[in-house]
Parts: sequence; C-alpha cells; structure tokens
Amino acid sequence: MPPDAPAPAVTARRILVAGTSGAGKTTLAGRVSAALGLPYTELDSLYHGPGWTPRPEFEDDVCAVVAQDAWVSEWQYRAVRPLLLERAELLVWLDLPTPLVLWQVGRRTVGRRLRRTELWNGNVEPPLRTILTDRDHILRWAWRTRRTLRGLDERLAREAPHVQVVRLRSHRAVERWVRTLGPRP
Repeated sequence: MPPDAPAPAVTARRILVAGTSGAGKTTLAGRVSAALGLPYTELDSLYHGPGWTPRPEFEDDVCAVVAQDAWVSEWQYRAVRPLLLERAELLVWLDLPTPLVLWQVGRRTVGRRLRRTELWNGNVEPPLRTILTDRDHILRWAWRTRRTLRGLDERLAREAPHVQVVRLRSHRAVERWVRTLGPRP
C-alpha cells in the first residue's frame, strides 16, 4: 500500500498480528480488537504456565480460539501458526527496523523487571543479569530471531492466498493504519 493511498476498509473478522519479538504484536492486536469490537486472545497467556513452562493445553486452547467466528491474536508459536493461518482473513505484519524493535523489547523488559510486573500465571521477567547466561533470554531471542519473517508476504501469497497481508514498516504507518479502523456497524 503506497504511503498516500487510502487504506481499504477492514472487513475481516479473524485477524492476526505478526512481527518479531518486541515489535509490538500484543499492543497492536489489543488496539485492533478494541477498534473493531472483536475478541482478543493473547497467545502468551495460553502458552506460559507457572515457572515459564509450556501449558499442555496450549494447542487445544488455540484450536478453541480459531474455531470462533471472530477473533484477533498474534501470529506466533510455530506449532500453532498453521492453525491460526488456516482460519485467518487478515494478517497485519509489523515489519519495523531492527534497532527500533531491540529498543522496544529492551525498554519493555527492563521496565517489567524493575516493577516486577506479573505476566502470565505468576511469571515475572528474570533478573537482568540472565541476559548473559540464558541463551533464550528475551533480548537474546529478539536478536537471534530478528530475520525470521523476511519474505513473509511472498511466502503467505503462496501458502495462504486467502489471507490479506498489511505490511507496516514504521510507527507512523501503524498509526495511519489504525486510524482507518472503526467500530463495526
């Protein structure tokens, strides 16, 4: 979509938000849900059990979400991506610059740790020093996986041609697109 082109009206009722760790998937999915009056399910809340262990019911819970007529969620967790994509009508891809994403995930992680913010099922961010010892610390994970969505639009055109893709490459583009959303009639 060219920067000055009017955005097409969003009529989709099953919407995914994709992006690398820290891109803002959860925030945008919540905003889309609120703007369109569609139910939102945060996949992290279904995945993480106490002590950061994966919940055994995760895939069943995702199946229950996608069976609904309308929903908004994030497109993550490799095991359930096909389930989500099969029923999705629209995928909004947050394709933000890597330095911006790393800044966002760093700021978020430090803030959550300092405030000891409870996330899902009693979990909190680990001590900041674990960035040096934990290969899967969110900051290291964000860096290591920063390129995993390259070519996503072309891949989805082949694998899921029924899904409309909106690619947003800046905060300005996100804000412009969100302003096109509105409550359902």
